[in-house]
Amino acid sequence: MKHAGAQTLQQLSALLEQIRQRQGLKERKLGIFYRKSRSFLHFHEDPAGTFADLTVGETFDRYPVNTAKDRKALMAAIDRILAE
Repeated sequence: MKHAGAQTLQQLSALLEQIRQRQGLKERKLGIFYRKSRSFLHFHEDPAGTFADLTVGETFDRYPVNTAKDRKALMAAIDRILAE
């Protein structure tokens, strides 16, 4: 599964804007977010769709981001982790 390219990230522009509004995250490259000095969130694409890898503890949890429902679930997970 390869990292999401510019075209895929462009399709996620509304989602990326929502993520950028969250305090404590820094977007070092387009679609690659860090929390403090640690990788926090990045995106992948493959024939099955587009996915977000979100750091949870010491591992990544993979979230599909292909539908509005998927994106809402990702944002809820981001907010939950940031509140911890």
